[in-house]
Amino acid sequence: MTLYKIDEVATECNLTKRTLRYYEEIGLVSPQRSDGNTRLYTREDIERLKKIISARDVLGFSLQELQRYIEVVEMLRGQRERYRSITDHQERRHQLEQIDRTLGEQLEMMEEKIRTIHSFKAEAEQLREQVRDGLARLNSEAEN
Repeated sequence: MTLYKIDEVATECNLTKRTLRYYEEIGLVSPQRSDGNTRLYTREDIERLKKIISARDVLGFSLQELQRYIEVVEMLRGQRERYRSITDHQERRHQLEQIDRTLGEQLEMMEEKIRTIHSFKAEAEQLREQVRDGLARLNSEAEN
């Protein structure tokens, strides 16, 4: 297994070393430590960081929301792994129901962000309409 130092991870993820240390401090990522206490990241850590960055940038999640989102992602991964190991029909059904509930939670987090974005957009559209009405009135008065 290849391990990566903080400089390599910072470059690949386009983050600062300070940000990586902070993400570790708040529990978003947990790198291994060498005998000399150097942070060492796995490929899985890097992929997790990339998901965090996407959730932050694309979905606009705050750090608290990122923490919850990552918890849900981790739950889903564990649930899917358990599902694959289950052979009993009833247990498989139960596991799928759990996965469905967890996905519902994840989707609700995204829906909340979408509602917030739509609210901001509606506000900007209303203001733009008022500005255009004002411009139309001024243009009409200038013509008279």
